[in-house]
Amino acid sequence: MEPTFFPELKAPNAKISDKDFEILRDYIYNLCGIYFHTSKKYFLESRIGRRMEATKVKSHAEYYQYIRSSVTGSSELRHLLDEITTNETCFFRNGPQLAAMENKFIPEIVETKSKMGFRKLRIWSAGSSSGEEAYTLAMILLEKRTSLLKDWIIEIVGTDINETVIAQAKEGIYGSYSVRNAPDYYRRKYFSMESADRFILAPEVKKMVNFSLLNLYDENKMLFMKSFDFIFCANVLIYFDLASKSKVVQHFYNNLQPYGYFFVGQSESLHGVSEKFKTIHFPGGFAYNK
Repeated sequence: MEPTFFPELKAPNAKISDKDFEILRDYIYNLCGIYFHTSKKYFLESRIGRRMEATKVKSHAEYYQYIRSSVTGSSELRHLLDEITTNETCFFRNGPQLAAMENKFIPEIVETKSKMGFRKLRIWSAGSSSGEEAYTLAMILLEKRTSLLKDWIIEIVGTDINETVIAQAKEGIYGSYSVRNAPDYYRRKYFSMESADRFILAPEVKKMVNFSLLNLYDENKMLFMKSFDFIFCANVLIYFDLASKSKVVQHFYNNLQPYGYFFVGQSESLHGVSEKFKTIHFPGGFAYNK
């Protein structure tokens, strides 16, 4: 999940008061940890305006009551979260991370787990958006199925709070923009090109990833995300405030194996967020472990 903020046309009569903005902003924050600074007021106003038009609600106060309703609120809340979490990603993003994982960290973890008698690898793409990251990892691991990971069980989990992008991920159909960074070898082997802007992902890649809805701010559900060897959470934490980041990162720490690795986006850092993780440097980037 990587929200992208940009100006949009606003729905008629969708001007939001400071009071209603704060009420709705705080409601969203308490639900999922995404914090909208007052500088992003226009963005939230625009997205809520869309939903007010769709639901025929006349005021922001009425809309607030609408999403809190026990009858319609759950469904409408999903629509609102889809609106405020526009996503931007692509296959084979952050090459140095992928290279370090493939050439250094996977062999290291395979050696560690083999000595322990384990032959199972678990990976979590948190904020997986439309699936490009999780499927990239699946393709990389598929290439190792006949050698390093022969007879290993591989589980890849992709989660996002946005219902629309989860559906797109499960479909496995992508445009040219999504595959622009995919090496030719992977593009030829794992995609069927139906047109210049329609790439169909191979079934063998799709079946390696299980996608599901997950709010990273949901304490109860995060407790069940256990025992991962790798956790990727790129460009998600930048939309949380410090308290939200600390809460979510603590769950990542708890859910990572003692020998596992945690990756964030290229422009992100855990500096000032968590002192528990150790920084591991590699050419072109860094990761975290316990």
